[in-house]
Amino acid sequence: MEVLYRPSMASFRIITTTRRRTLFFPKPIKQNPNFSSTTYNNPTHLQNLLKHYNFPLSNHNNNNNNIFKTNQHLLNSTLTDIETSLKILSSFNPSNNFIISTVYNCPRSVLEVSRKFDLYPDDGFRFSSATVTRVLEEFPMVITMSEEQIWNKVEFLLGLGIHRSKIDYVIRMYPGILGFGVKNRLEPLIGEFVEMGFKFSEIRDEIVTNPEILRSEVGELSKCLRMLNGLKCRVGIKEKIFSDGAFRASYNVKLRIDCLHKHGLSYRDVFSVVWREPRVVLYDLDEIDKKIEFLVNVMKFDVCCLVDVPEYLGVHFEKQIVPRYNVIGYLRSKGGVGDEVGLRSLVKFSRLRFYNLYVKPYPECEKIYGRFADVKVRQGHPEGLWKLFKPPKYSDSKEDVKNIRSFMEQLRQTIV
Repeated sequence: MEVLYRPSMASFRIITTTRRRTLFFPKPIKQNPNFSSTTYNNPTHLQNLLKHYNFPLSNHNNNNNNIFKTNQHLLNSTLTDIETSLKILSSFNPSNNFIISTVYNCPRSVLEVSRKFDLYPDDGFRFSSATVTRVLEEFPMVITMSEEQIWNKVEFLLGLGIHRSKIDYVIRMYPGILGFGVKNRLEPLIGEFVEMGFKFSEIRDEIVTNPEILRSEVGELSKCLRMLNGLKCRVGIKEKIFSDGAFRASYNVKLRIDCLHKHGLSYRDVFSVVWREPRVVLYDLDEIDKKIEFLVNVMKFDVCCLVDVPEYLGVHFEKQIVPRYNVIGYLRSKGGVGDEVGLRSLVKFSRLRFYNLYVKPYPECEKIYGRFADVKVRQGHPEGLWKLFKPPKYSDSKEDVKNIRSFMEQLRQTIV
């Protein structure tokens, strides 16, 4: 199926050549009419409006004039602008003190932002109060954006086939999408996903499930997918990595690469670590952070040691790393370790070998090693293949015994 991208001034449209697929053209959204730019300098009318919204104003005009002088942006705004903004702020059901503090302490742009998110309730679409709050907290630069810039992102999501009821959730989960350009960032990113072989339905579902996928740079996920497809590891590990699909697996690798790079490894070293130890993809990011912090802050190793011993990230933290380090630390404090034990020996030794070398000769270490000291040692050598492939023995019947005796008797007579 051929897929064509035809960006337009109004929206991002997806057009396919199949007859069975319905073409989707987002409904054009009308822009808000421009508010009057005429300033309203009558403090009496402004005072009546604020009293209607329970602002604590005095009956003395002199006191109120002082309030208006310290909040000049109220006098510079039209009465229509202020009333519209107060209605929108009140629709979020905040406390009265919050509205008063917002209007008095914030600049005029806050009143304008409240209008930007009043997205046409008559048309069936409007940002929730939780989304507006999250956007202002996570992406405060939205106050410098125009309504058209915000709407471009909404129309882009509509063009992907995301339902209007889901767009509020997408922006609430990842407000940073409002800061991206549509033509220079979002459209090329979707184009990359298509070139990777993913269907539009997969892309849409992944964005709705995890909107932070749009945080990816162009080229990142395709590189991660190529590395995953070339992994040489146990089949069970690879199946777990791809258990949620190739798209999710690529994004999980991208998150682990960013996590390791954050701790000081170069991207080249990070890819080398993930390639040699793919189990790192199966661990949570918090678990990886905990391992690296323990490696650097407690064990006093440099983070670059992971390039030589990537297996450190693939072993269990509580079951292997911590107990072994505690044993080595105790022996080192007592002078029981002659040669320095490196990270490779600490991680790559089998459980039995580590127990025989550092735990079994020192009874006090068994308490430090805890329940992991209970190692069962098999006696003797393992069974050879000749025993495993030896055919089963069946009991002889009376007829078989009679035949054997008859054969042996004939053989004896022949020899004599």
